[in-house]
Formats: sequence, C-alpha cells, structure tokens
Amino acid sequence: MAEETYNSMGGRADVAVQAGRIEGLHQHFHGTGTAPPSQPVPFQLPPALAHFENRQDEQEHIERAAESHTDHPGPLVVALTGIGGIGKTEFGFHVARRLSQRYPDGVLYVDLDDLRRDGTVEVADAVGELLTGLDVASDWQERSFAGRSKQYWTRTRDKRLIVVIDNARYGAEAVPLLPASAGSLAIVTSQGPLYDLGGVTAVEVPLSPLALDHAVRLLGHIAEDPRLAAEPGAVTEIVRGCGGLPAALKVAGQWVRKYRRRSLSRLVAELSTELRERGIPMVEAVWDAACAGLGPEAARLYHVVTQCPAPAIAAPAAAALLGGDLRSAEDALEELESAGLLENRPEGYRMHDLLRGHADRRARQADPAGTARAEARRRLIRWYRRQAARADLLAAGPRMTFAETAAAVPGVRAVPDVPDAPAVPDVPDVPDVEFSGKAEALRWMESQRLALYGCVRLAFEAELYEDAWALCEPLWTHFLDHPHYADVTDAFRTGVAAADRLEHLPAMVRMRCQLARPLWEQEQYDEAAEHLRHALGASQSLGDSPQERKLKASVREFLGLLKSAQGDWAGATADFEAARGVHAEIGNAYGVLLQTHLLGRTALSLDEPERAVALLREAHRMAREQERERMTARTGFELGRALRRAGHAAEAQGLVRAALANSRERGSTFDEARILKELASLADELGDSAEAEEHRATARLLTERSGGLSDEDQSS
Repeated sequence: MAEETYNSMGGRADVAVQAGRIEGLHQHFHGTGTAPPSQPVPFQLPPALAHFENRQDEQEHIERAAESHTDHPGPLVVALTGIGGIGKTEFGFHVARRLSQRYPDGVLYVDLDDLRRDGTVEVADAVGELLTGLDVASDWQERSFAGRSKQYWTRTRDKRLIVVIDNARYGAEAVPLLPASAGSLAIVTSQGPLYDLGGVTAVEVPLSPLALDHAVRLLGHIAEDPRLAAEPGAVTEIVRGCGGLPAALKVAGQWVRKYRRRSLSRLVAELSTELRERGIPMVEAVWDAACAGLGPEAARLYHVVTQCPAPAIAAPAAAALLGGDLRSAEDALEELESAGLLENRPEGYRMHDLLRGHADRRARQADPAGTARAEARRRLIRWYRRQAARADLLAAGPRMTFAETAAAVPGVRAVPDVPDAPAVPDVPDVPDVEFSGKAEALRWMESQRLALYGCVRLAFEAELYEDAWALCEPLWTHFLDHPHYADVTDAFRTGVAAADRLEHLPAMVRMRCQLARPLWEQEQYDEAAEHLRHALGASQSLGDSPQERKLKASVREFLGLLKSAQGDWAGATADFEAARGVHAEIGNAYGVLLQTHLLGRTALSLDEPERAVALLREAHRMAREQERERMTARTGFELGRALRRAGHAAEAQGLVRAALANSRERGSTFDEARILKELASLADELGDSAEAEEHRATARLLTERSGGLSDEDQSS
C-alpha cells in the first residue's frame, strides 16, 4: 500500500485539520494592512579565505564592466575561465564579496557539478536550488522546468542580485540560471570558453596562473615564515614547481610551515631527489611530501576519502570510512585541513579536484588490490543505509518497506606501525547519528541528500545490489517533500536495476511503483505507465500473505494515481476500487480509509459531488476513529469542497474554516493560500462577495510573497 503517498495529484501536500467551529477569521500578518516579517537577504558564500592574492587587473576589469552596465536588457554576465586549480571559484567568491554592496538583494550560489549526473545537469533542479535561496519553500516550487523558470524570473525581476554559477561546462547550462533583472550580476566559472550562451553577451575574464611575484606573496601569506625572505632562490623554485596554481601553493605553504626547523634549500633538495628518482612533477612531489607528514589515521582517511560520493564530508561519514569513533575522525579531518589537503566549509570538508586525483593515485599505490578502499566504501554505504532508515522511521513512521534495517557498522582497528595493513575487528561499532526528533531527521536527510543518492549509484557499481535498492526505500519519503527530480529518477532507476539483478520480487514491484511517480510528475507518462505495467505483471507472482497482498493493492493504487494525473478518472476509480477491496479482505483499515479518500476525490473530479460527499464523509469518519491526524485533516478539507459542490455550502464552512486555522497554526502558507481560495468560493455561494474578494486578495498576496505563480502565470 502506498500509504505514504500523501501529496495531492499534482505533488502538493493536501493537509488540513478540522478543529471545530470557528466564529471569526484572523489573518495575522497576511492582512493587506500589516507588513510581513522581513526576509533575510541571502548570502550563500562561504567565509572568506584567510589569504587571497588579489588579481587586481581582473578585479578592476570586472568593476568597470559593472559600472558601465547600463541600458542593457539583461544582467551583466562575467565568465571566469581557466584550468583546474587556477582559483576560479575563490576568485568568483572574492569578487562577489567585494561587489555585494552594489547588489543589496543578496548573493546566490549554485555548483553545477553537485547536480551533474553522467555529465548532464538537470537544470530544473538547479533553478530549484536558486529558488530555495530566494526563500521559495519546496511546496511552493513548480514541478516543471518551465514553471520554475517563471518563478525564478518573477522572483529576480527588478532585483539587484549576484548569482555565482560554478563549474558550468556549457553555456546552455548557465543561461536558464541568469536572473531576469538588468541590475543583476551573474558570475559563471568554467574551464573553457562558453560559446553557446544563446545571444547573451558575457565579459570574458580568463584567469592565468599567478605571476611569480604574486605567487611568492601568496606563499608568504600562507607560510608566514622568515625563511622565505632569507632564501628567495628556494622560494622561487617551490613556486615555479607549483605552476602558479593557488590550490598547489596552499599545500606547499602548509608543508613549509610544518617543517620550520629545516632550511628551505634542504626541503627543495628533497623534492628534487623525488623528481630525479620518480620523474614526477614538483607539485606532485609537494603533495607527496605533505602526505608523508600525516599521522596514521589522517593518512588512512586521505586514501579513502574520495570514496564518499558527495562533494563534502562531515565527521560522522568520515568515521564510517575509517571504521572508527567520531573523535578520531574529527582529528583526522582537522589534520588534513592543517596540511592544506582539505578545506573546511559550512557543509563539511571539501577536497579540490586536483587533490582528489592525487589522493586516488596515492591510494592505488598503497592498496594496489583496492581492498581497503572497497571495505571503506562498503562501510560508508551500509552506514548511510542504516542512518537513512532510522531517519525515515522518525519522519514517516512505520510503513510498508521490504528491506531489513541494516545492522550497526562494525568498527575496525588498523595494525599499529604497519601502514595500510588489513584492519582488525573487535572495536566499538561506528556511531549512529543522534536524531532528536522528526524535524532533525528530515533536516539530516536533506543535508545529506547528495551522499545518499550517490551511495545508491556507488552500491550498484560495487555490486551491492541489496544496499542499492534498500537505500531507495527511505529516499521515497524524502522525495515527497523535496522533489529533486534528477537525483530521485536516477536513484529509483538504479533501484529497479538492482532489484532485478537479485530477482527480489517485492523489491522489483515496489521500485517500479516508486520510479513511476517522479516520471509522471515530469509528464513522462508513457515511461511511468510501462514501469507500472511491469509492476502489475510481476505482482501476480506474489504470494497471499497480508504484506504481499498489500503490495498488490499498492500497485493498483499507483496505477490509479497515474490515471488521475492524466485525467482518466473512470480508470482511476476502477483501480482505487480494486485496491480498496484487497485492503478490506486483509483487514487493513488504513488502506480502506486511504482508498475511500481517493475515490471521493476522484468522484469530485468526475463531477459527482453527492457521491463524493458520501465517500469523503465515510473516509473522514474512519480517519477520526483511527486517530489518523493527517488523514483527518485531508478528508475534512476534501469533504468541505465536496459539500460546496453539492450545494451544502453552509455545512462546508466549518470544515474549511477549521482547515484555515490549522494551516496557520502549522505555518503552511501554501495550504493557507489554497484554503483561502476555497473559502472565497464558499463566500460566493453564500452571496458574500466582499468576503470572497478579501479571501482572494489575501491568497494572491500570500502567493506573491511566497514566490508562487499566480493563477494567470500558471495558465499561460
């Protein structure tokens, strides 16, 4: 049974609660005479680096372009180009900070590589990231790319914003993310020129390696060491070896700081020996030297940190990779940061792509068979699977799942004094994340979504097929609240393939049902129907246990939901009736309730209000008897709608007004706006045009302030 499919047919949350008769309506700040609470100006940049070597010429070029950007139809677009490690991202951040006073409406940031799957970015998800930064909650965001684009244009119109678009590979990826205002600035970073900007004129600012004197100054800022002035020849050799790349100079500076008692000439001589004996570039030798000074745990983490599929890693996930405790993981991360090999950001520790390549090369040298990396990867996948299941249980409560909760991940202990020796068990398990409640569990799922979705792919590639599809189960609840379509579609497709590899029949059925929904929400109806056709066929081979029969009913429910999304109300009715019959036979009272509710809504769409009233009245009664707060809410509001359509507006008022009070209590502006529109229709029915217009005006104001599309925009 898909009891967790609590969103409406369009993907919106339909939540309302009957709270008894309400004699008056109170509009809080939503009344037109009261100003709303001010929203914080977004500033999505990480803290400034302690040391930044100014690229003065490039900065002045951009500032002149900003000053002269008048009488242009679109925003100023600055394209920062250059090879990896040249410092494009940090320079973009620096420019954005420096110019932020010119753009008082905030600074937004999106990293397209975080959203890239098989080389392609789902641009709708990128627009969604920017809308979130503009304080548009997920339930207000449109599901389609076209709808989100309209929201973004509306939200950025007449604004003075900076939008930093990092790691674009093609101009076509960046153009839909440009703000609509001519008074805004877009900073786009790319390794090469962006030729396909679709008519948008960009100021190109190519970044070259730092000049020798600039690189020397940057090294001096990082190292803060008198030896630099005393031995300029050695400094010059180090800087030239780093190729003027800030990413390499940072590691070199930290390495110089670490060995304060050695002369720079000696350090350079040691690097030169490495160059002669191994024939590697000096920058590689610098990184090797930095790694040689690491303690055992930090060195072990450096060899496996690239197994994490997310761009940033926090201490709990690092503990899983190491198979150790949280404190040891924190110490190892801090040591890698001190060595310049990791950078601490608010979202976790990040590694530059150049260093990521070096870490992979070192790992292969230390572990040619890949055993240690495979074990670390397995621990990480199992740990994320376990945490996701625990978070999902808190967030959604018990529901139909088929994977067992993964056991705690066993800890390991490296053999002392033997680098990269096989790990020995018999230490405490890797600690779980401590969730204080539902809200924290939901926040954790969203904060870790890149790792969670990445682990699905990682598990499949490692042939850990059970882990792959089992990880999809808790991601279902997360998807309903956070529709990151590229991630969820990729993950559920992988879940289908993993279940097929194992021939796990319930998972084969369940994964196909869960894949179908994001597909039909993106209007990919044919593919969704194909997956549900296969799910229906496979379900015929299920047994007759209550759980298996419940799954069969769930398939029919998903078929009904797909037909509802396509406007086939008669077909949907047949599927919901079939599902309700199965739930009644196995004594699943909640399944009967849910299908009765869906049948009531379908009857209303078929313009059968009296039948809808009868069904929804029954569903509302069952929800109250079962003490299902969520379903009591939904059925009460839907019953109010049906009563109005059936000509019983007076009876409907209490239900809908109760729903309004509850939406305000929960702070759901999306539900509030929707319910206000229904109250306006009720007021029309009762002949109170003034009240109807007041409700509609408040709904329009809420929609505008929340970043939603108006009815006119949605229909255009």
